[in-house]
Amino acid sequence: MDIVIRAALPTEYEQLGEITARAYLGDGLLGADEAFYADVLRDVAARAADGEVLVAVDEEDGERVLGGVTFAPPGSPLADIAGPGEAEFRMLAVSRAARGRGAGEALVRACVARAGELEGVTHLVLSTQSGMISARRLYERLGFVRTPERDWAPVPGLTLLTYRLSL
Repeated sequence: MDIVIRAALPTEYEQLGEITARAYLGDGLLGADEAFYADVLRDVAARAADGEVLVAVDEEDGERVLGGVTFAPPGSPLADIAGPGEAEFRMLAVSRAARGRGAGEALVRACVARAGELEGVTHLVLSTQSGMISARRLYERLGFVRTPERDWAPVPGLTLLTYRLSL
């Protein structure tokens, strides 16, 4: 499968929101206390207003969204942990049917490339859950390094692990 990464179109927001929410819910990544977050994951329009939403699409069927990610440039209100000289990405998700085909890696590489295009940005950061084993393997394979001193808890009982990549 040939995968194209591009900016999400407004007509794709609902589809990407469902892919993202289902990825988190289906993988058991949202507990009862975090169920409200499914609505945040579905609200792609809000993320697009404050950052850049990228989608992975099947090149043969340009309307088939495989997954997406939200890129937060410096100063974006979407950035949870980014500091000076850092960009961040969030909410990486790939549909179950497209997993294992390179869409997630292509989305992460697009975020790395995008961060590298921005003047003054020297690092790309992210937060992830301990249970996101495949994602963590991907980040480490692409050169992201764990930054445990930056780990944080958005809600009680949920500690997010952080990673950083030097550009």
